[in-house]
This record gives sequence, C-alpha cells and structure tokens, in this order.
Amino acid sequence: MNRPLFAALVVGLAVASATVRSDIHPPLQMPWSEGATDCKAGPSSPIDVHPADGAGTYILRESLCSTFEAPFMYLLVGSSRAMLIDTGDVADPGQMPLAQKVMELLPDSGGAKLPLLVVHTHRHLDHRAGDPQFIGQPGIEVVGYDIDSVRNYYRFGDHPDGIAQIDLGGRIVDAIATPGHNETEVSFYDRNTALFFSGDFLLPGRLLIDDTAADIASARRVADFVRDRPVAAVLGGHIELNSARQTFDWGSQYHPDEHILPLTKADLLRLPDALAKFNGFYSEADGFIMMNQMHNLIAMAVAAGVVVLALIALLWRYVRRRRRRRAIA
Repeated sequence: MNRPLFAALVVGLAVASATVRSDIHPPLQMPWSEGATDCKAGPSSPIDVHPADGAGTYILRESLCSTFEAPFMYLLVGSSRAMLIDTGDVADPGQMPLAQKVMELLPDSGGAKLPLLVVHTHRHLDHRAGDPQFIGQPGIEVVGYDIDSVRNYYRFGDHPDGIAQIDLGGRIVDAIATPGHNETEVSFYDRNTALFFSGDFLLPGRLLIDDTAADIASARRVADFVRDRPVAAVLGGHIELNSARQTFDWGSQYHPDEHILPLTKADLLRLPDALAKFNGFYSEADGFIMMNQMHNLIAMAVAAGVVVLALIALLWRYVRRRRRRRAIA
C-alpha cells in the first residue's frame, strides 16, 4: 500500500468534497489482505470488510486466497432498505459466508433485518456467483443479471441512455448504463457520499473492452454525468496493479504492495479520450491499460495458423526436393 500517495489522495478529495457538501467523506485507508504465494500454507479470512464512512457504507472484498479475482462488493444502507452491489466469485457459503456477513451488517427494522436489494455491475460470474446465497431469502430482492432483466428493472428508456434512481430511504443512488466491458454493465453513484461504483468499467488494472464504440459512449456519458457533481472516489471491481502501476500476473493470488482502490473524478473525465486511442487489441494511453481479450485470442490463433501453414509449406518443399534428388539419382 502506497501510504503517502493514499494520504495525499484522501486530503485532496476531502478538500474538494468539503466545498460542495460537508457530509461527504472519502473512503478511509483500508488494509486489504495481500494473499500469499502459497495459500495452503496458512488459513486466511475469506472476506475482508471495512466501513467506508460512519453512515452505513461498507466495502467488502473476497480474499485472494479464496479466489484470484478478489472482487470488491459494496453495501449501502438507507433508512428503508439496503443495497448490495455484486455478490462475488464464490458460491459456496461454507467457503465464502457472504450472505451471513452482509446480514450481520444490516440493522434491525421492526424485528427483522432491513430489506435488502441485490444488484450487479454486470453479468460476469465473478460478480454474481454468490447470488444463490440471497435468492429466495425473506426480505431480499435479487435483480437478474441478464440484459433483459437489467433493462426491465432500471427502465433506462432508450438503453443505454437514461439514468435510473434507486431510493434506499434518505439515500438516492443513480444507476447509469455503462456497456463496453459487457453489455449488462451498470455503474452507480451514491448522492449521499458522492462515491461512484464503477465495477469493471473503470478500475486500477486492465480495462477489458468487449465493444470499443459502446465503451467510448459510456465513458462520455459518465463524464457528462459527473462533470458538475462531486466525486469523493471511484471504486471499481478489482485491483490488478501494484503501487508502481505494474500489473500482477493473470491468476496471481499474491498482491504485495497493491495499488490503492480509489480512483478519482479526474480519471473518469480522462477516460473518453484514452479509450479513443484504443487500437482494438492492446493499448496503454493516459495511464490506462486497455485490451480486448477476444481480439487478442483471434490474433494469436491467426498467427499460430500462419506459423503452422509456413511449417507445412517448408516441410512440403523439403519432401519434394528429397523426391527430386532420389529421382535424379
């Protein structure tokens, strides 16, 4: 953890936020587990939980030793209900007691726990594998992760345009469609804390892009949305960088000296121009790492095919020459 950099970020965000609203606070410093080179060597807590403020905002993270994805989840508590953003990468409650932990954090309301709404930033399994722990439980509504469920629940109108509001009771959360990484991607803005929850749309790591045009349009839409609004911090779905902004290896369960989780409003505003420079395969621009996995796989397959064909051609020429030499002899 880069402590001086994080401290500077916190101070800067606090000053910027205080000029707009006195009750907006940036996230506190959070010591996440760095995982291990050998996760079997010692037990570790399957999930870390930290309060982001004193007003019912919690940041949860599944440990690297439980899943190399180590996704973040966010619990926002209002006066009439709470909202959980994403359910992580591990379904088994014995391995990952996510629902149990969330219910412990929820306040009581009328002899029962406060009602809970479960939403997703997008449909990828590492953000919704824990859904079965919540589905069918009393007082819990789980929004579907398929594109039809997303459109029907948020009622964006002409998807992906439009903004939906989720009322948690004294706490309004804006939902913004942000497809590009995935067509079901949704980002959330909490008006009370000015926190922007970006899922895999923006995070300190590789920005995996499925549809470049859609991603650029989403970035422009988000930039327009936040331009005249305070943003205390941008909180994404994963951390894939160290403090020197170098990527950890794919599948690594050990993240020493991890980059801080929060990104900034400035990052949101810079993103459209950076995405416009994406070459469709792999690019680094304006501090962002962008890649399209499918295009890269296709390119690798084509390259491998060319190599194989070249080897076959060389082998065929060699065989023909041998036959000619034998015929002459």
